[in-house]
Amino acid sequence: MLNRRHIRVKVMQSIYAMHQHQSDNLDKEEKFLFQSIENTQDLYLLLLSALIEIKKKESAYIDLASKKHLATKEERNPSLKFIQNKVLILLSESEALENALEDRKIKNWKNNDDIILSLLESIKASDLYKNYMQKPEGSFEDDKFFIADLYTEVIAPSDKLYDYLEDYKLTWVDDLPGINTLILKQIKQLKSVNDTLVLPKVYKDEDDKEFVKNLFRRTVLNEVELSKEYIDKTPNWDVERIAEIDTIILKMAICELLKFPSIPAKVTINEYLEIAKEYSTPKSSIFINGILDNLVKEFEKDNKLKKSGRGLL
Repeated sequence: MLNRRHIRVKVMQSIYAMHQHQSDNLDKEEKFLFQSIENTQDLYLLLLSALIEIKKKESAYIDLASKKHLATKEERNPSLKFIQNKVLILLSESEALENALEDRKIKNWKNNDDIILSLLESIKASDLYKNYMQKPEGSFEDDKFFIADLYTEVIAPSDKLYDYLEDYKLTWVDDLPGINTLILKQIKQLKSVNDTLVLPKVYKDEDDKEFVKNLFRRTVLNEVELSKEYIDKTPNWDVERIAEIDTIILKMAICELLKFPSIPAKVTINEYLEIAKEYSTPKSSIFINGILDNLVKEFEKDNKLKKSGRGLL
């Protein structure tokens, strides 16, 4: 579920939070870091379950409308195409998803059905929905791409959904783009209504989980030593005025260069430049690139850059 860049961002945010809170409780902060990462799975499950809840709400509305004393002809004989969408049925009948929601105790939509009703209203007002409902029953592929488009154009951009997620758990804001991409990818990979929904693990493997711990601890425990590597390499920059997030990015990058032999230097530099572009000031990536590029040359000259492993082949 999480790639290495996402992991690096999580570590960076945790170190930044430690600085802001002036905390020196490494165990406590590490626990918070791992909890933040685990929470990404909750976000994934919550968003996927929103599709199921939307289907349930529409089913309940159709049933209630058909029983009205003065029901219209359309209400007595409603189109069931949306609630019989094959992808929505697949999600609703997934035991793996049901068990995961139960295990993680995710019941948000039961207490916040206004979000689901708002999404359903937006869906039914969209041209995408209207065009879909006017067409005769289609194939699984037709249903799949309708749900994918619906998620992309209506659900993911919902301000009300975004505001709810931000208020509920602030760390989800940074997770949202990646989780949305993952859900879309999964939907598009489905082949038939008989497919088994495979829920992704939080970590690709144990190496990634170990990477979280090692990167966090090795950076925090060596911050003074790591800062010495770049502090005299900034002749055109006032050290006291370097953005704090930039100093954290530099320390993490230098930590990787010196203490993670299996990660190529080029990968490390590229990853942290992309993080700087997204999370720091407009000039940060230029500044960080210059520092790291010079440091790599210096480390190579002094034989401090000892890289080995599969990633270098």
